[in-house]
Amino acid sequence: MPGVLLAVDVGNTQSHLGLFEGDELVQHWRFATHVEATADELAVRVSNLLALRGLEAGAVDGAVVSSVVPQLTPGYFAMSERYLQGECLIVGPGVRTGMAIQLENPHELGADRLANAVAAYDLLGGPCAVADFGTAITFDVVSDGGEYLGGVIGPGVEISIEALAQRTAKLPPIELSEPPSPASGVIGRTTHQSLLSGVTYGFAGAVDAIARRIQRELGDSIRFVATGGHAAAIVPFCELIDDVDDLLTLTGLRLIWERNQ
Repeated sequence: MPGVLLAVDVGNTQSHLGLFEGDELVQHWRFATHVEATADELAVRVSNLLALRGLEAGAVDGAVVSSVVPQLTPGYFAMSERYLQGECLIVGPGVRTGMAIQLENPHELGADRLANAVAAYDLLGGPCAVADFGTAITFDVVSDGGEYLGGVIGPGVEISIEALAQRTAKLPPIELSEPPSPASGVIGRTTHQSLLSGVTYGFAGAVDAIARRIQRELGDSIRFVATGGHAAAIVPFCELIDDVDDLLTLTGLRLIWERNQ
């Protein structure tokens, strides 16, 4: 296992990079995903981030990448091959994860969702589901025996906010920077409050509704963990989510790396 591992989760909207020294995540960064970025441009971005930690690119002993943006996957591989030390592992078919995938077509499963499932089962040690609040809201469900059973996919918070603003003449886009005030209840007294309340409580209710149905299928012992950019804004208003772990995907990537060494 390398002393310094770079874990890269390339999402449709944001990319999340984590730097591990052994098992410890010592630093992580988020930045906007740019589909047209070349390997050299990615190298500049990664080098600048590593420099904040006082490291050069050559100090990285290995890299593991999950990507849902096919255009960028070769770029990250080429960047790793040229500028980093050691192997670059792209999470995909043929990679050992220690988790059987019970899908009709396992190749359909996104690498980030697989990493989430691996990390959640390692963390909770029993039947579990990950609610990932990313570009889409996804649930990934793992059995008591550690098998990936399947999932649920729906539109994400940001997509819904953008669509509402684009398709209406008077409703502005909002930021989920401040939650609705518990003292004011669900009823908004301004347009902004009404939108904030509708998005927050609407998604919290939808997440709970899906979680309850999963619970009915797998039993009351299942536990739920949330991750992703909007989890912190929505989960406080959910009833069935047990925990929030913003670093779950990076942890899953590290575990997958270790299982391939």
